[in-house]
Amino acid sequence: MEQTKKGKCPVFHGTNTTTEQNHQHWWPNALNLDILAQNDKKRNPMDDGFSYKKEFQKMDFEELKSDLKKLMTTPQSWLPADYGHYGPMFIRMAWHSAGTYRKSDGRGGANSGNQRFAPINSWPDNAGLDRARRILWPIKKKYGNKISWADLFILAGNMAYESMGLKMFGFGAGREDIWQPEIDAYWGPEKEWLAATKNRYKDDLDRSSLENPLAAVQMGLIYVNPEGVDGKPNPQRTAIDVRKTFAEMSMNDEETVALIAGGHTVGKMHGNGDARKLGPAPEGADVTAQGLGWINPNGKGNTEDTVYSGLEGPWTTTPNKWNQEYFYLLLNYEWRLTLSPAGANQWEPVNIKEEDKAADAHIPGKKVNPVMTDADMALKEDPIYAKISERFYKDPQYFNETFARAWFKLTHRDMGPVNRYLGSDVPKENLIWQDPVPAATQQFSDTEIEKIKQLLLQSGLSRTELINTAWDSARTFRVSDFRGGANGARIRLAPQKNWAANEPERLQKVLNKLEAIQKGLEKKMSLADLIVLGGSAAIEQAAKEAGVNVQVPFHAGRGDASEEMTDETTFDVLEPLHDGYRNYLKSDFEIASEELMLSRTSLMGLTAPEMTVLVGGMRVLGTNFGNTSHGVLTEKPGVLSNDFFVNITDMNYAWEPAGKNLYNIVDRNTKKTKWTATRLDLVFGSNSVLRAYSEVYAQDDNKEKFVRDFVNAWVKVMEADRFDLDK
Repeated sequence: MEQTKKGKCPVFHGTNTTTEQNHQHWWPNALNLDILAQNDKKRNPMDDGFSYKKEFQKMDFEELKSDLKKLMTTPQSWLPADYGHYGPMFIRMAWHSAGTYRKSDGRGGANSGNQRFAPINSWPDNAGLDRARRILWPIKKKYGNKISWADLFILAGNMAYESMGLKMFGFGAGREDIWQPEIDAYWGPEKEWLAATKNRYKDDLDRSSLENPLAAVQMGLIYVNPEGVDGKPNPQRTAIDVRKTFAEMSMNDEETVALIAGGHTVGKMHGNGDARKLGPAPEGADVTAQGLGWINPNGKGNTEDTVYSGLEGPWTTTPNKWNQEYFYLLLNYEWRLTLSPAGANQWEPVNIKEEDKAADAHIPGKKVNPVMTDADMALKEDPIYAKISERFYKDPQYFNETFARAWFKLTHRDMGPVNRYLGSDVPKENLIWQDPVPAATQQFSDTEIEKIKQLLLQSGLSRTELINTAWDSARTFRVSDFRGGANGARIRLAPQKNWAANEPERLQKVLNKLEAIQKGLEKKMSLADLIVLGGSAAIEQAAKEAGVNVQVPFHAGRGDASEEMTDETTFDVLEPLHDGYRNYLKSDFEIASEELMLSRTSLMGLTAPEMTVLVGGMRVLGTNFGNTSHGVLTEKPGVLSNDFFVNITDMNYAWEPAGKNLYNIVDRNTKKTKWTATRLDLVFGSNSVLRAYSEVYAQDDNKEKFVRDFVNAWVKVMEADRFDLDK
């Protein structure tokens, strides 16, 4: 029998792993709920019950730090180190791991180890960091589950600085790894790397018009283009971009100068060759590349032939030591614009002294000029940055301390409050950017809590007022950087007490009542706890009227933050501009309300079923912003029934447009309008996936399940920021 030379494809193409003909291909405008399945447990290889905190505590932390310092100068046969020290590579790895953080939505940052995955592992700005992670692998292999990649990236950067002579401010572990690319992070609209900056600015001449929530100026960059805006050198214009991008990380001018100077005090840039000949980035490289990218076919491919950024040369005379050479060279020399061997724009000193030149990183006896990027020159040309640079130059100790603190902030900004930190190197000082909350000092028995519940229910406040206040207090929590939440009761402080979404007049009425109750208690409960307990008591009563007896779990222990503990200017980014759970939109947005809902739900760490049950429950409880009746599909408002789902799935009603984002729900027989609803309400009966969830809760045999699931989701929101609980 004749043998075929080429076999048929054994894969049934209905299960093809490519994305060319998936659901989004056929229906590109369909609501994509994948954002709510981020970090699905099925992708996590760790055992059920795995506790990183417990594993970390089993480790000899000092031994780990010692091993990392030893690694800095241990030669690797496959990748020789610049100047015999891998420290600068690890510093860049740590910096770029943390540097993706942006305050607008708390996305990015170092707390998840996302640098291992696309697209970040293949960003042009991260060229070469794949090597750093490979060199670090033996350390990770040795310590295993006791140290996450996310923590190891940052600790390696810290140990690199220490090994080169800088005393660090501290280190806190506690970052847990993710196991898939972050599909919930929006990195920009461009379809190509390093596309022109106009793609993400409303007005290219107005650099403050950077699209929210972005922080970097181009796709594939951490911050700014090192050659200048759109690759055109102009230090003063670059300074504008630098100020904007670092402000998006909540860094002030002094912290910005310290970080740039401190990051460039050690190490070098790599551009000694033709960047156009580099192989593809890691995610697109051939299998023989072993997961590495940007393979250089020219010369040795590394050492003196390394090409990453395209710029070439060290910033200082001794790039493997921590010192003041960066400011000395920047401020004391005139600099001229030149081209690197790769053709990139960079700055070199004019008439530099021989003793101020640096040794070549790999060729013995060869001397090279130090170089600067356009961002470095901005520290000299911008008047404000120049003044700060002069102070740092004249006061090395002040610079060292400022940089160490700024580095700590850079690498820990997205970790949340200090009680999430692990390890013996956690600084004892509470920093205002950590949103500190005083620890609660009182404990309450079940009997005492029940008595306080009755006081709350008999206070004259309605159930809706209690529920809304609790929700508004807790909904600010972001799982992206662990900010916000009910703990601290910052809803009673500026700016939160004045946010339109919090209905300031109603809020103040409730707070006044709660403060009066608090004063009358023999054992004082924090306002933060009272706010949450009020919502819990109201929900229990609403469920009872629906015929379901349920107890909403409550754990006292929240504290009340003071104005002194609150940096008012950094909380603006937490203001709810939209909240589908309360049918609230501050203004009209180009994005559909259901898309906004998914974004908020993702930031709150909720799943699609949790979102569904919460919306249905909040509607029948009558919690809409401004007390509107849109979506309150029940004849018994205030009762925790499954009526929303029963009626949203009932085909006896027709839906008819009644205005912008408003619909009438009409009885098909009488032709009379029964209810009104928003687009967001109706999506739970129209979208195929959300309708499937709605149908579950509409079933006659799931009335109790609805209440139980609502309570579980509610408690998850209320306790999202309770890192002191063993959850």
